[in-house]
Amino acid sequence: MVPTIRWLDNKVEMIDQRKLPHRLEWYTCRGHGDIVRAIEKMVIRGAPAIGIAAAMGMALGARSIKDRSYRGFRAKFRKMADGMLRARPTAVNLRWAVERMTRTVEGMADRSVEEIRHRLEQEAESILAEDIEINKEIGRKGEKLIPRTATILTHCNAGALATGGYGTALGVIRAAKEAGKSVKVFADETRPWLQGLRLTAFELMEDRIPVQVIVDSAAGYFMRNGKIDLVITGADRIAANGDVANKIGTYQIAVLAKENGVPFYVAAPISTVDLDIGSGGQIPVEERDPREISIFRNHRIGPQGVKALNPAFDITPARYVTAIITEKAVVKPPYKSGLKKLQENPRKA
Repeated sequence: MVPTIRWLDNKVEMIDQRKLPHRLEWYTCRGHGDIVRAIEKMVIRGAPAIGIAAAMGMALGARSIKDRSYRGFRAKFRKMADGMLRARPTAVNLRWAVERMTRTVEGMADRSVEEIRHRLEQEAESILAEDIEINKEIGRKGEKLIPRTATILTHCNAGALATGGYGTALGVIRAAKEAGKSVKVFADETRPWLQGLRLTAFELMEDRIPVQVIVDSAAGYFMRNGKIDLVITGADRIAANGDVANKIGTYQIAVLAKENGVPFYVAAPISTVDLDIGSGGQIPVEERDPREISIFRNHRIGPQGVKALNPAFDITPARYVTAIITEKAVVKPPYKSGLKKLQENPRKA
């Protein structure tokens, strides 16, 4: 499996996901600003992958700080952290990673700047390695929910490309296949960036897992006709009450699943759970450039001058979520107590 992102010779390389599936190109980042732009421009996407990129961006940024005093270094590092946090507001993993890197600096007041830089690089590498192991554990926990034979609907891409490797929602599907189960996938195309068509289908075909792409508006048709056994999506932020922010279109799929008696599962690491947010209504929803709707890969597909609205995410209320699959446990309603217990004492969750 090709890595999504890697630290190599004092620079960061990531797969340019805008070019997939037709070309596999590496996008090179040599500084903090390059990482910010890569996140903003969708070179890399998916909440866990954005978090990893942010951590590596902070480590790169630390290399450019000329101040040799701890106080000066910390002040400039904090300014860089503020800039990174503005790159994309919905995915909480970005904030989680930046805060983890900031805590690393705060805990090294008695060390030299060079030692701090080295430790930040190690911390970014640790975040990447941890993410891959977390995804595999999510897969092991989640595959137990999959019947021996199942057709699964996914939305957007929550696979290796959205993480450090293996994936969250697709990690569950991969684990089910590894457990000998017969699984096939319906992948929503996922407008406007077509992550389902371009990325999820690409990953599953590489893994020889049967996949068919459907348009976003066809999900209800296939559920009503008994063609879908369960839905698994990822998440960009999960509120304390279990409300889920995920790619735009997730909410309507969850409503359709409830109406048709189809289980709706969310697979995400604990770092995606934001206990500081009481409910989904408090989660900031990123509004992206309306031209992403009417123009695709520099080709206009709408009339000149047409107006568009382009929220990148929506909020799925907890009442539509059958269970949340994390690396520590599968959490079922009531989510408020279950998610809190998970973070406070994960072994007993």
